[in-house]
Amino acid sequence: MDVIATHVNADFDCLGAMIAAKRIYPDAVLVFPGGQESGLRDFLLQSTLYAYDVKGIRDINLDAVRRLILVDVRSSDRIGHLADIVDRPDLEIHIYDHHPADDHALHGQIEEIHAVGATTTIMAHIFIQRGIHPTADEATMMMLGLYEDTGQMLFPGTTPKDFRAAAFLLEHGANLNVVADFLIREMTPEQVDLLNRLLKSTERITVAGVEIAVASASLDHYIGDISSLIHKMKDIENLDVLIAAVRMEDRIFLIGRSRVAEVHLGELFQEFGGGGHAYAASATVRDLPLVQLLEQLETLLPKHVRSAFEARDLMSHPVKTLAVDATIDAARELMARFSFNAVPVVDQEAQVVGIITRQVVEKAAYHKLKKMLVGEVMNSDFEVVDIHASLDAVQQGIIEHNQRCVPVVDNHHLVGVITRTDLLRHMLGDRQDGKDNQGVYSSRTLQMKRKSLRRLIEAQLPTFLKDLMSRLGEVADRSGVRAFLVGGFVRDLLLRHNNLDIDLVIEGDGIAFAKKFAKTMQCRVREHEKFGTAVIIFPNGFKIDIASARLEYYDSPAALPNVEHASIRHDLYRRDFTINTLTIALNRENYGQMIDFFGGQRDIKDKSIRVLHNLSFIEDPTRLFRAVRFEQRLGFRIGRQTERLMRSAVHMGLVKKVGGARIMHELKQILDEPQVVAALKRLDQFELLKSIDSQLRFELRTTNLLMAAEKACSWFDLLYTGEKYRRWVVYLLCLLDRMSEKGVERIVSWLGLHPRDHHLFIVQRLRSLELMKVLRQGKNGSSKPCNSDIYHWFHGFDLEIVLYLMARSDSDRLRQWISLFVTELRKVNILLSGQDLIACGFSPGPQFQKIFRALLDERLNGHIHTREDELKLVKNKFASN
Repeated sequence: MDVIATHVNADFDCLGAMIAAKRIYPDAVLVFPGGQESGLRDFLLQSTLYAYDVKGIRDINLDAVRRLILVDVRSSDRIGHLADIVDRPDLEIHIYDHHPADDHALHGQIEEIHAVGATTTIMAHIFIQRGIHPTADEATMMMLGLYEDTGQMLFPGTTPKDFRAAAFLLEHGANLNVVADFLIREMTPEQVDLLNRLLKSTERITVAGVEIAVASASLDHYIGDISSLIHKMKDIENLDVLIAAVRMEDRIFLIGRSRVAEVHLGELFQEFGGGGHAYAASATVRDLPLVQLLEQLETLLPKHVRSAFEARDLMSHPVKTLAVDATIDAARELMARFSFNAVPVVDQEAQVVGIITRQVVEKAAYHKLKKMLVGEVMNSDFEVVDIHASLDAVQQGIIEHNQRCVPVVDNHHLVGVITRTDLLRHMLGDRQDGKDNQGVYSSRTLQMKRKSLRRLIEAQLPTFLKDLMSRLGEVADRSGVRAFLVGGFVRDLLLRHNNLDIDLVIEGDGIAFAKKFAKTMQCRVREHEKFGTAVIIFPNGFKIDIASARLEYYDSPAALPNVEHASIRHDLYRRDFTINTLTIALNRENYGQMIDFFGGQRDIKDKSIRVLHNLSFIEDPTRLFRAVRFEQRLGFRIGRQTERLMRSAVHMGLVKKVGGARIMHELKQILDEPQVVAALKRLDQFELLKSIDSQLRFELRTTNLLMAAEKACSWFDLLYTGEKYRRWVVYLLCLLDRMSEKGVERIVSWLGLHPRDHHLFIVQRLRSLELMKVLRQGKNGSSKPCNSDIYHWFHGFDLEIVLYLMARSDSDRLRQWISLFVTELRKVNILLSGQDLIACGFSPGPQFQKIFRALLDERLNGHIHTREDELKLVKNKFASN
């Protein structure tokens, strides 16, 4: 008897491959050696498979089996009682499988084993080679298996052969509606409850730099189809690797899904008696408590995670070095400037000859040996690693040789350096609040993470921007440099906020890159040689900011930074907050890969504003204002430690040391934010307004005035005039409302406003307040003013002053006058010109102004309407003069 069989807990790939095998072995009996996944069971109940006379293991006489055809399996551990006969010498075994071999792998007289996404793919290609044409029902069942095992062609293990197999099955009538009905199913209430439990229990474990999510749940009853549930969870949380352990009744179901090559789930699950392939695997475990299984899993993970990183992925470059004849004093200055703990020492040929550490330098300085040469005290017994060295080699250099840094070389030339911190950040994280045995680090850990954002980029960004990113990556590849998207663009992409402000950092010469790219797109380049930056300006006005990766250091608190070329990691470390340190690679090799050196993803998830180091606000006090702006714009909260550092910097009086122009730049952006009232309140809570001027206060009246200004500005915006105005000026006028004339002049002068704005805040503001005082006192009479009076009250003020007056108005009558002026009166003009008056016999002089004023007043008041009316008025009223 011939038997076609598969593995226990069979899935759709098992069924599709078995149905296909039946065409190759028409006399064989189809046998399920164990249970089936619930989705497959439902299909069996609803389909016409009874025509195939599928049997269970108890329905056949094992002694009568002469040929065993195994599909989608080759491990004797996964075929149930059929394993009892596989050692019989008279048994012929044929194997069709796509799983890797394990310790229990069988060997057959015929083996069709290929690294494809599904065993059904192997069967389809055999059909193609032999000219076998499946029926529409057979093609549909095979397509079910192909789609399930490849994750609808989205799993990383999907191959071109899988697509060719799918095309072949479609050509033979595979029904995709049936496929969708059985593979894309709504969750039951029990499954929704289980999904919530798994989501809440999820812990993230980092092994060799790879983040693995582990979820667990315990149920007293059985729930079917949990494999599709785990797949949904992986997509919901955008996880690279997910392993779920669910105890149901007397057994634990272990299911894994992965989209990265570093974790081979099939090999890992073999440790628990299961199996699968690299990207999807399962196991059923009995007689083991769930807690114990999770402990074993954590212990086994390091054995089955292969790091894809090489020394070049971790190293910092370009490298700061010391010459062998440099002095201890020079070494001390370099280490203090860049916060280095160890620096490579090079000879005249730029070959690494030693490493000098901060401890040695400080001891030498303590002993007053500042003029000693570093070559006399450096460590000359050290290890270097090649640019392609594995992390194990790097660890060996740092741990076994007790080096604070390991130089990285390429053809004996120094190209980078890896420090202890670099390695620990990659392997473990920055905070020691998790487990650290065997390279495992638990959740809530700050670590250098890499995650592909290709799908998010594809879904979130407009087509022109996706094409632009690809072109930028291509030019970077041709130029031999690495290109990264950085800053707010990456942050807002993760937050699903629209942001088309593109900032690009180049590891190399950013200006040279900008010029090369500009030639490919007929763009202009505006370069800033001093800072290594450039702006690419497209013909339609779209701009991209380009910068060379750089490192900044400050000669004194609040000073402008000095700039030197550095690596992307050093470039990101100089930035203000962790949420702005995320970067996306654009080079083809790792296009769309997001790199998180400093825990930006964590802080975005926690909605926290955190600085990168404790001296951040001391080095650049403008970040005090930026922290508040981001907090209010994003709806985040400033972290506790960051808040403490902010208050400390304020009390040190650093704001005044920065210079008013830089503070004004930050203040403008805050005043242009939608949540301006909340932002200014927050500035006041941190005493940042008082840091600008000791008399500047944020009171209840200020709040009410700002809210009225918001309404006034919104009212004007709804007029849709298209006229531009500066909302920040209106709000700043409100903020300064209670200040004296001298106080306003003092603040405006320190903030370094443009002379035109200086006139607005000093002269126009004073005039407007005097006008309001007069109008409130009713000195212009209680009767309704004519239009010409209203016009001349407000004419001559900038629009920002007029909107400020509307906000300041405390009566409907005043607001009506201002509204009439803004919407109608200020647009009124006379038609006659000076030439017209000359033609009427008038000589140029002061009289012209009187005539024009009279004409405008009569037109404003509705007494004249046409050019002829104006000429008649001039002749009747002024001709005799």
